Amino acid sequence: MSTMVYPRSEEALERLTQDEIVLNTKTVMQGLETLRGEHAQLLTSLLDCTQPPAAQEKSGLLHKSLEAIELGLGEAQVIIALSGHLSAVESEKQKLRAQVRRLCQENQWLRDELAGTQHKLQRSEQSVAQLEEEKKHLEFMNQIKKFDDDVSQSEEKAAGETSKDSLDDLFPNDDDQGQAQPSGEVAAQQGGYEIPARLRTLHNLVIQYASQGRYEVAVPLCKQALEDLEKTSGHDHPDVATMLNILALVYRDQNKYKEAAHLLNDALAIREKTLGKDHPAVAATLNNLAVLYGKRGKYKEAEPLCKRALEIREKVLGKYHPDVAKQLNNLALLCQNQGKYEEVEYYYRQALEIYQSKLGADDPNVAKTKNNLATCYLKQGKFKDAESLYKEILTRAHEKEFGSVNNDNKPIWMHAEEREESKWKKKEASPCVEYGSWYKACKVDSPTVNTTLKSLGALYRRQGKLQAAETLEECSTKTRKQVLVIHYQVLVIHYQVLDYLLDTTAWSELEIKVYVETEGSEGL
Repeated sequence: MSTMVYPRSEEALERLTQDEIVLNTKTVMQGLETLRGEHAQLLTSLLDCTQPPAAQEKSGLLHKSLEAIELGLGEAQVIIALSGHLSAVESEKQKLRAQVRRLCQENQWLRDELAGTQHKLQRSEQSVAQLEEEKKHLEFMNQIKKFDDDVSQSEEKAAGETSKDSLDDLFPNDDDQGQAQPSGEVAAQQGGYEIPARLRTLHNLVIQYASQGRYEVAVPLCKQALEDLEKTSGHDHPDVATMLNILALVYRDQNKYKEAAHLLNDALAIREKTLGKDHPAVAATLNNLAVLYGKRGKYKEAEPLCKRALEIREKVLGKYHPDVAKQLNNLALLCQNQGKYEEVEYYYRQALEIYQSKLGADDPNVAKTKNNLATCYLKQGKFKDAESLYKEILTRAHEKEFGSVNNDNKPIWMHAEEREESKWKKKEASPCVEYGSWYKACKVDSPTVNTTLKSLGALYRRQGKLQAAETLEECSTKTRKQVLVIHYQVLVIHYQVLDYLLDTTAWSELEIKVYVETEGSEGL
């Protein structure tokens, strides 16, 4: 019989490599096959033996030995197959490691490229910011230089000429009217559809770029977002309509009225189809479309849209909601440009009642609405009614800053009339500064109060009260100059802080918050 050599200790087995294990397994398999052949020959010879008892015993032992040999051969084959599998796994593992190393190298290269690009972007943004601040500074200095030249022109314009209202007057901003919650957002929530946070963020970002005149950034940003929304949600989806509204506002600011009108009509159709014709979002789109027509001078086309928006707001929010008052203001200004003064007075009085009952008499919207109503009176020749409203505005502003009116605490219009009376008594008129320094202490940087000063001054001049007119005009001029100086000082401080930030802070760490919401154009 052949002999087989096996490792004699466990330590020797543990030190074997995979190749040595496979080689030894193959050697064992050869020995086992040899033993199997020898056992088969012995079994054959025993079966031919003439001694049955002894032959049967030996044949039984040989059968058991053959079974053990077969089992050993099977296990050796399994070991060889397992070795082949492990070799394949190790090969794949090496390939994966090589691929990981390559990906790590590519990732490091991309990181280096990104860092270089971010550095270039930061330098570009710093240069742009510096140029923008320099531009603002030059514009401010130019405004200061030509201030005295355009004061008379602005006063004549405020006197109530019969020319059409500008768009800025037709649709004023909510920023001038206090920190009210955005009407479009509130209405949308009450109507069951909430504008996604990502679209609100995108809206603020687009408005920021548009306010800076960076339309080459704002427009592609809107178009890409619109394309992505249409791919994921389909064209007839409320989010698509919201994005169409945002893009339309950007086009409107660029005076691309035809494109803006097409987008707003598309948004209106989507919102009516998906949200219903009486949804607050539909009212917002109708209002935006009315604004667009107002910019183009199409007041007759804008009026029914504004009325329908008003009906929806009254139905959803109630007739005494501040957003309803804003819509009434828009509708009144549209009618005013068409000469429908009776309707104008009605809408303004309704809006004034809502503001006073819901927001209080000191809310800026109250003064603004009174000022608009006074302008309507001027265009009709109702000078006494207009004068009364102007005095109410100035008196309320005075009481808010200095307390109740009495002989020692009079609003500026009373001082103006006293100076007018004093000239007939051959008394030297005292300068405005002696009358309580009203123009220095009162916060008249509000456009409404400053406009009221100029409008009442123009009305006094029309009535021949030249001394009173000069008093108010002097007050308005000084307050405006004072506000410009304050703005200039703030601008200089801002410029210094910006220089410091550019030197010490990475732009990526700066947080910019944008709050943009307009009354005439709700955006979303």
